[in-house]
Amino acid sequence: MMRKYTVVDTIPFQSSAHHWYDIFDKENIIDPLPGRPCYRATDLTAIGDNILLYQKTNGGWPKNYDMQAILTDEQKLKLASAKSLTNTTFDNSTTFTQIECLARIYTVTKINKYKTASVNGIYFMLSAQYDNGGWPQYYPLEKGYSRHITYNDDAMIGVLSVLKDIVDHETAYSFVDASLYKKVNKAYLKGIDCILQTQIKEKGVLNAWCQQHDENTLAPAWARAFEPPSICNNESAGIVLFLMSIDHPGAPVINAIQQAVKWFEISRINGIRVKTIPAPALQTKYKVSTIDRIVVEDPAAPPIWTRYYELETHKPLFCNRDSKVVYSLAEVDRERRDGYGWYTYEPQKVLKAWPEWNKKWGVGVSK
Repeated sequence: MMRKYTVVDTIPFQSSAHHWYDIFDKENIIDPLPGRPCYRATDLTAIGDNILLYQKTNGGWPKNYDMQAILTDEQKLKLASAKSLTNTTFDNSTTFTQIECLARIYTVTKINKYKTASVNGIYFMLSAQYDNGGWPQYYPLEKGYSRHITYNDDAMIGVLSVLKDIVDHETAYSFVDASLYKKVNKAYLKGIDCILQTQIKEKGVLNAWCQQHDENTLAPAWARAFEPPSICNNESAGIVLFLMSIDHPGAPVINAIQQAVKWFEISRINGIRVKTIPAPALQTKYKVSTIDRIVVEDPAAPPIWTRYYELETHKPLFCNRDSKVVYSLAEVDRERRDGYGWYTYEPQKVLKAWPEWNKKWGVGVSK
């Protein structure tokens, strides 16, 4: 069942909007203009029309724009002239968020152009899937790490969440016909299998996942220079919560969840917190930093996890832009200390949800 959809949920678009306003990208077709207004979340068709402007001919979307920004006629013409560019991606919550938003807008308005665009987006997602069930960060494929199976920023989980809603017959996707439904169901099952196949196993024991996995070997893989192959608790938490949302999960899914929960329990860190402090302004090519982050002892602090744990040793892991691995936040260059989330509380969401899930689905399966 779907609640009456009278307001666009703008939260899924915030990552891209933040990058558009705060981080200059020479690849952007248009840049934000100072003082321009935005559509209200209740302006369904206006936001829907904006989303259509950004959609490419191949059915996908580029990242790092604000779907609520009221555009000038000149900006609209520039977007229209760039329809054939294929800088389409799932990064920064892109494409799958637009598909869902259009589907919900169509459900309320019954305006066919929103349904058509959503369907085209679904076909784009299906075409981007690897034979092994994974999804890259960009499609068509580009050079470099973006070809890897990408869990970072919930890219693959975002795609699978839309497919799952279709498979589960969510009202927003009632327009999906039997032929497309069959294709979606097949892709969804392959995606679940890919999640299971990429769960890291060391000495016969499953733990969690890396942010990226090699698209051929499925092994943990490097992404950006400061994102090494490792056990990545932040993204792994999102993967587990997604698996927990599956109704009547099979034994392999149950086992994957149980083992990941066990990993979250043994990898949590007690007695510290990350403190943000003011610091002298530091100009980098990425931004101006006016803060720093330090780790302080605090016996009353809730459990926390580092984003990365070293493979095999399970030591908390950090990294600089020179790809040099270090083992404390203090050893990370200030630009990266301020500009990246090295610690996370996300696994606590899993541990909080686990008892109820385990009572319903996991009883009798050893944790």
